[in-house]
Amino acid sequence: MSQADSDGVSLTVRAAEKRDAGRGVARIPELARRQLGVLSGDTVVIDGEKATVAKMWPADSAVPENVIQIDGDTRANAGAHVGDTVTVRTKDTSTIAEARRVTLVPPPTFTANQQQIAERKAAKTLRNRPVRAGEQIRLEGLGQEPFKVTDTDPDGDVRITSTTTIRIAGTGSRGGRKSETGSASANQSSSDTDSGTTTSDSRSSTTTETEPASGVTYEDIGGLDEELELVREMIELPLSEPELFQRLGVEPPSGVLLYGPPGTGKTLIARAVANEVDAHFETISGPEIMSKYKGESEERLREVFETAEENAPTIVFFDEIDSIAGARNDEGDAENRIVGQLLTLMDGLDARGEVIVIGATNRVDSIDPALRRGGRFDREIQIGVPDVDGRTEILEVHTRGMPLADDVSTEKIARRTHGFVGADLDAVASEAAMAAIRDRPTDADERDEWNRDPTVTKRHFDSALASVEPSAMREYVAESPNTDFDAVGGLEDAKQILRESVEWPLTYDRLFEETNTEPPSGVLLHGPPGTGKTLLARALAGETDVNFVRVDGPEIIDRYVGESEKAIREVFERARQAAPSIVFFDEIDAITSARGDGNEVTERVVSQLLTELDGMRENPNLVVLAATNRKDQIDPALLRPGRLDTHVLVPEPGQAAREKILEVHTRGKPLADEIDIEELASELEGYTGADLEALVRTASMKAIREVADQYDPETANEKAGEVVVERRHLEAARENGKPTQ
Repeated sequence: MSQADSDGVSLTVRAAEKRDAGRGVARIPELARRQLGVLSGDTVVIDGEKATVAKMWPADSAVPENVIQIDGDTRANAGAHVGDTVTVRTKDTSTIAEARRVTLVPPPTFTANQQQIAERKAAKTLRNRPVRAGEQIRLEGLGQEPFKVTDTDPDGDVRITSTTTIRIAGTGSRGGRKSETGSASANQSSSDTDSGTTTSDSRSSTTTETEPASGVTYEDIGGLDEELELVREMIELPLSEPELFQRLGVEPPSGVLLYGPPGTGKTLIARAVANEVDAHFETISGPEIMSKYKGESEERLREVFETAEENAPTIVFFDEIDSIAGARNDEGDAENRIVGQLLTLMDGLDARGEVIVIGATNRVDSIDPALRRGGRFDREIQIGVPDVDGRTEILEVHTRGMPLADDVSTEKIARRTHGFVGADLDAVASEAAMAAIRDRPTDADERDEWNRDPTVTKRHFDSALASVEPSAMREYVAESPNTDFDAVGGLEDAKQILRESVEWPLTYDRLFEETNTEPPSGVLLHGPPGTGKTLLARALAGETDVNFVRVDGPEIIDRYVGESEKAIREVFERARQAAPSIVFFDEIDAITSARGDGNEVTERVVSQLLTELDGMRENPNLVVLAATNRKDQIDPALLRPGRLDTHVLVPEPGQAAREKILEVHTRGKPLADEIDIEELASELEGYTGADLEALVRTASMKAIREVADQYDPETANEKAGEVVVERRHLEAARENGKPTQ
């Protein structure tokens, strides 16, 4: 419970909600709000090591009663970290004057041509916000370095209104030279709910009171709250309370290894934690320390750690650590020496507890095992592919400063982006913005008006999603299925079984959980060639909107020992990372023939496939589909329950199925009135789906050929509307092509 006293309410600091970053708001729970007697929108004072003012907004009901949620700017202005206790007091609104003028000093990287943009941005995002001189504010779209409020008129706590003039001081300078023309009135702004800026933090041992730090904060990281908490626990505690470890008689952790697929946020977490704690930050990209001269690489490593100890407390961050700390062997002399030096340095840290090493890699298994023990990298934290809630948070971060139309829903986009990591979602937001720019009006006046008030719509995000695919799947996704079950004629029983096996576990997860029922792990489609097995698999992926990994059986086979099994492992690993996903093995009989026939390669592949299928129980969002027209050739161990346990026969189509298949393939074609689909289907006994598709295509080609042979290309294209597929074309096609036997 929060503790109320005459001086206010004591609350524990927590990171702000992603959408609140840069808004200068403090979210507090209902109990604390009643104790303070404030209403939503009122100004409160937050006392940490320093004091700052913020707008009070109510916290979500799920937030504990002793918590205050504030962003990186507000934490920096209050001199507080996440986990610290601050006192929240009411502020008499009569003592907050309306600002006539507010002066901001830009960061050193600010350029003169950004001045007008900065003034408009400040006027738009700061309206109704309480500020005081000496505080920092970061403006979305103008880099990660914050601006600083250096002067207000009148002095003291002021509130920016529609009549306030925002001035940008001398470009690129830290001190008082003011721009002659640098001002913008806040009456250009919209309501404060449109604001949304990326935050920064000023706490670093190398920063001064007048120079706020730059970089990402906890509000810039979406979908990784649990992982972020684990990293904070490992890093902040040893730095903030080293005496606690001494009293317990244990050594504090010295290293954290972050691993996971590329683009999930490993480097981002390290930078955010460094910005949020009072620590020096040394970052080393693995390949940078490599040298062709013997001993130089080790010397660079020693220099890094010497600098870290001199500036302790320090966080040393190794990005792509696998490039310098791979498993030692007899061949890599230079690499072996570097690993040995790193082991020695991590064991010999004198400022134990005040120098912490963070390593980031997407190839954790290639790192030397000696580094992955207690006392070196004490904890390994997996930064995985985000789920739908994580993707929603990430999208909120990346669209925070984006003018979105009402038809854009981050939740709906998140549901459509299975397997997308943070970097992919960043690319989606950027590509949507580029699509909006490409879609600008061509008229000069309309374009100027659009430039002043741009909008990104759902159509732009649809375009972006079509051009960005999940990075974890790029090596394996042969296609992005755009077909669904409407494109598959007949086969209703097969469609229903596939829905139950794949779609139901995702849609009715609670039903499976309550009945303690495991969904099928594998489905085998079998039947004669051309009956639609591959089409069914593609349609299922399009129907359920999940990632689709297609693997043609023969491409797995490799002449080198172990490569075929490795290919199987990699397919399943990528599919797990991008779950929910469907792994589709076409022509699976090519790699899973019954063991004991003397083929050593396929025997090893079958064994590896059995192992992977048995391990799928841990991931219910991964389903294996396989297709074959030679079921009798497949090793029986693969067909037992728990593996490819659901067998779906895809037979030759009957009369009704042939009608539906013909309806699908003649859809949109200019058929003559004389053609009766029902009558035609009855005449085509023995034709499979592929045969019927080929028949209709051949008949269409004959109709096209008649026009193409009769006229020149230009005239023929003009007469395209007159082309008709007649009965005689179908008869000629039947004579040319025979059904599959």
